[in-house]
Amino acid sequence: MHRKTLSLVLALLLLLCAPLTVSAAKLVAHYGSRGRRVEEVQSMLQELKLYRGEIDGEYGKQTRQAVSSFQKKNRKKVTGSVDWPLYNLMSKKSGLDFSRYRKVWVMEATGYSPQDPGVNDITSTGRVLRRGIVAVDPYIIPMGTRLYIMGYGEGIAADVGSAIKGNHIDLAFMKRREALQWGRRRVHVYIL
Repeated sequence: MHRKTLSLVLALLLLLCAPLTVSAAKLVAHYGSRGRRVEEVQSMLQELKLYRGEIDGEYGKQTRQAVSSFQKKNRKKVTGSVDWPLYNLMSKKSGLDFSRYRKVWVMEATGYSPQDPGVNDITSTGRVLRRGIVAVDPYIIPMGTRLYIMGYGEGIAADVGSAIKGNHIDLAFMKRREALQWGRRRVHVYIL
């Protein structure tokens, strides 16, 4: 009799805890979390003009406020956290579908502009230098490849440079001030 009661109590405890475990597993990102999924959420919110912070992969106060604004705007329960259905809605509304990319690399990205010494208005492939042009190592990323760079946006591999080797890319900006503000940072590069 004692054994049956103990088994029954354990079974009830497991049933009570199961919904908590399932709902926690559905979360993509929440306050305090870090990583690539958080970068993706920040990028989608930035595309939707709801997030103005840096794409840093840290789910802080600004990210939570932007998620809450998105939830409110789309008549969803305001929790400040992102579950899979909300993530998919963000993806649809922003036009950024991170599940459709062929490859993701972590690369060093440096900003450059036509005002930099030794740089002119025409790229090595004959395109006019503008935002969205990315200088790459053509042995790593073929010319003409479409890319999405976290914190920068979409780009196309359309330039090379003497210092661009391996996992290093240069991102074109229209003004030197913007390129200097970008500086040099490690970013996730999605190959479209």
